[in-house]
Amino acid sequence: MTRNLPSRALIAAAALAWACTPPAPAGAPGAAAPLSGKTLAGKTASLSDYKGKVVLVDFWATWCGPCREEIPGLVELQARLGAKGLAVLGVSMDEDVAEVGPFVEKMRINYPIILNGGESAPAGWAVPGLPTAYLISRDGKVLLRQFGSKSIDKLAADVEAALAK
Repeated sequence: MTRNLPSRALIAAAALAWACTPPAPAGAPGAAAPLSGKTLAGKTASLSDYKGKVVLVDFWATWCGPCREEIPGLVELQARLGAKGLAVLGVSMDEDVAEVGPFVEKMRINYPIILNGGESAPAGWAVPGLPTAYLISRDGKVLLRQFGSKSIDKLAADVEAALAK
């Protein structure tokens, strides 16, 4: 008996295409949805604070292995390209926000972290799993969404292309 089921390769290709396709968050087509929240310092950080910059919004959690592996690369990207107009904005999806501070110190994270307080995505944002990252242009448009582990070299090339525009 033969079933007409899609192959694993086809399923993987469809998932990859979905993950790398810019979403249509709330607001104007291609525009990033509003995003703001409390930081570890108790202040409010907002995506709108970074107008005119290329912003990499990274949704992550302390318990997420792939997130932990790529954070040093994000720290390096912020250090290397921050003066050229990059702003990395982390969004911790941890329920237990008490764990985030020590983790940020241990990992020497050099960019602001919004405390989301749980795994539900902020309004207007699609976060199907962790890590999920969005690359936002200087004019607030979503250039790229990546779900899952990222190649920091590929991400750096995408960021540098966005900075050059």
